[in-house]
Amino acid sequence: MAKTKFGLRSVVAVAGVSLLALTACTGPAGGGGSSQGGGTAGGPIVVGTTDKVTFLDPAGSYDNGSFMVMNQIYPFLLNSAPGSADPKPDIAVSASFTSPTEYTVKLKPGLKWANGTALDSKDVKFSFDRMLKINDANGPATLLGNLASVSAPDPTTVVFKLKLGNDQTFPQVLTSPAGPIVDDTVFSPTKVTDDDTIIKGKSFAGQYSIDTYKKNELIAFKKNPNYQGLLGPAKSDAVTLKYYADSTNMKLDVQKGNIDVAWRSLTATDIDSLKTDKNVRVDIGPGGEIRYIVFNFDTMPFGAKTATPDAAKALAVRQAMADTIDRKAIADQVYKGTYLPLYSFVPQGFTGATEPLKKDYGDGNGAPDVAKAKKVLADAGVTGPVTLDLQYNPDHYGSSSGDEYAAIKSQLEATGLFKVNLQSTEWVSYSKQRTANGGAYPLYQLGWFPDYSDADNYLTPFFSKDNFLQNHYSNDAIQKLISEQLVTNDKAKRTSIIEQIQADEAKDLSTLPLLQGAQVAVSNVKVKGTKDTLDASFKFRLGVLSK
Repeated sequence: MAKTKFGLRSVVAVAGVSLLALTACTGPAGGGGSSQGGGTAGGPIVVGTTDKVTFLDPAGSYDNGSFMVMNQIYPFLLNSAPGSADPKPDIAVSASFTSPTEYTVKLKPGLKWANGTALDSKDVKFSFDRMLKINDANGPATLLGNLASVSAPDPTTVVFKLKLGNDQTFPQVLTSPAGPIVDDTVFSPTKVTDDDTIIKGKSFAGQYSIDTYKKNELIAFKKNPNYQGLLGPAKSDAVTLKYYADSTNMKLDVQKGNIDVAWRSLTATDIDSLKTDKNVRVDIGPGGEIRYIVFNFDTMPFGAKTATPDAAKALAVRQAMADTIDRKAIADQVYKGTYLPLYSFVPQGFTGATEPLKKDYGDGNGAPDVAKAKKVLADAGVTGPVTLDLQYNPDHYGSSSGDEYAAIKSQLEATGLFKVNLQSTEWVSYSKQRTANGGAYPLYQLGWFPDYSDADNYLTPFFSKDNFLQNHYSNDAIQKLISEQLVTNDKAKRTSIIEQIQADEAKDLSTLPLLQGAQVAVSNVKVKGTKDTLDASFKFRLGVLSK
């Protein structure tokens, strides 16, 4: 997850006719001891994380840390049960296409918010209308680009009118960060609503409500007895989410029993050592997370708005980097096998995933080839070491990012072809600066946690004209293919189109894929349910945990 949001899928729609995250000093956020009851029978389940919340308002955030909290407190029309990634009715009784461009949802009757007000179709219409209207640069409105309008003909009926018919991803979009339903009596229709207003308004209708909220320090959840959705009643009456600035402290606390579960993000070295600790259990699930480098087509070397713009030379720089970086060395040395080399834009395990970067770059088998990189640059007329201003984030994607980008710098500079100016910025500033004023960073790190379990979620958000990266990349032919796969009912034909998109994008390299990660959770051996939530929906469900 990571954003002129509305622009992305809406531009895809028009073209067709022609949407991941990781705090301070002492107390709950600092680790090193706990008074929250972790490990004690009858106390709340205590979960530790280094993720951060940007906003509780779905319209204003598009990151893993925020969405994890949203999944506990907000209702969804469609959801997926633990162990599955298939969308099914959540607070709905039914949901289906009633025409190629109309998706009709019937709500369960008698739904209520935690504040006692009715939860009905007007809340649903309000939720989607406001997200499109606000269209926040850091929100997921881009996922709703194919949505033309929403109507609520009666209190339990919602009709979504789509721009393109037979949208194969729309049910999944309703389970995504664009899908939480919010209370129309609490949230603003025109701007992002602050966390305090949401908490005070008790606008919750998920498995849990929030009892205590100290942003990015501690959240105390309490079971919502009125939840009527797909997930069923939460197994624990209370869960405490404790935020850590340092994953080392989180590791120590899960070992000591001060917390019950450590969820995102321990270092690979810590995970490796915890596998031998008899007091904890390490669970690993399928991973849709990817790590990659973004190229800003305006400000990268030879970019369109630099002093020496040259598209062919800029492409050669991207290609030479792809020839040079040793993904396997980074995966093995930095991440101890908890990440794998990624040679495409869609990670392995998703229908349609291929590996064109493995074939087209380096030695043709996944390893680097410096001689090839030299030739690419020479053929384009690039002379002398190319200076790369490369930015990474030290907190959002875990503390190992520093080691990862130190390795990338070392690999690139060892060729003599590049001089790397490596810089880091914490996430709160990083997430704004990367897109401010056309993009402050010529090259920079991002990670992605899928919004839904479909290959499209690795294509539409990245490679459409108004993509969330806002990196000034556009390719009309690729955009047309993206639009086509969205509405292709034939699975074999759709898979073929997805494969073609990856092959074509490998020639452009608007991003450089690096690594594919797994989901890892470490829990006290007395805790049950952790592995049940590590599924291909990539949603961490607090409601399955018990002890």
